[in-house]
Formats: sequence, C-alpha cells, structure tokens
Amino acid sequence: MSKALVNKHEEIVSRIYFIRGQKVMLDFDLALMYEVETRALKQQVRRNIESFPDDFMFLLSEKEIEQLVSQNVIPSKSVLGGAFPMAFTEQGVAMLSSVLKSKKARLVNIAIMRTFVQLRKLIDTNKELAHKIEALEKKYDQQFRVVFDAIKELIHQKNEPLPKVGYKK
Repeated sequence: MSKALVNKHEEIVSRIYFIRGQKVMLDFDLALMYEVETRALKQQVRRNIESFPDDFMFLLSEKEIEQLVSQNVIPSKSVLGGAFPMAFTEQGVAMLSSVLKSKKARLVNIAIMRTFVQLRKLIDTNKELAHKIEALEKKYDQQFRVVFDAIKELIHQKNEPLPKVGYKK
C-alpha cells in the first residue's frame, strides 16, 4: 500500500466519529475532503433531501455539538456559524457522490467506502478474537487457576522478610 493511500486512510479514520451508536462523518470534514465549501455541500443535500433519510443523515443536537466541542473535534461552536452540522452514516456518504457529481467526490467516496469496510473487518476480527480468548479461558480455567494461585503464593512470600544469607564474621 502506498504512503499516500495509508495517509488518506488514516485521515479518513480520524474523521469518523461514533454518534448515536453509529459511525458517522461530519459535513465540514467531508467538505474539506471533497474540496468544496461546507455550505455548498449542505445546499446540495437540502436540494436532494429525499435521498437522505434519517438512517443516512441527521442533524446534530445542541448537546452533541457541545460534546464535540469538549472533545476538541470542533474548536468552538462559533466555527459552525450558527448552523447545526450534518452527520452522514456510511450510506449517506455513499449517497453524497451521487449528489455532488464531481470526479473528486467519486474518488474520495471510494476511499471512504474502503475505510468503512476496513473498520468493519477490524471490529469483526476483534470480536472473533475476544470470543476465542473467552473460549480458551473457559476451557483452561482450572489449569490456569493453579498457575495463578502459585503466582499469588509467590507474591505473598515476597512480602515476608527473607532470612539473611552470606558469610558470618
């Protein structure tokens, strides 16, 4: 994988947030990546609002904006200019390429879709690993308990003073 692709992937991952139990990207981050103004992106979405049902895009609440400011995702509310940011789910981001219709938007969307897929694979891998570890713990619990008991005994013995060893004069 080329360095440019790795950097693009890392940039995309850093702009994916977990809001309302979903992985989303915010309008101002997407506008930056598509190299368009945020207001132009929002305008296109509003013109095609029927393409963005609630499970594709939603407006952030005042409380969610406050949380993003407190987490330094947004430097301050004044950056938003009084507008509520739009949050796009994976499907919403995919729909954006059909509304923006630029070559840049298509290319960025491809990179974003690949990143979402990689994140899903990573999450699935972690779940699978957790299940395997849990199965091993259940299978070998009794054997490991003996080892842990022995370690605890050694730790306990360390706390007791040891007899002095060495030459006596």
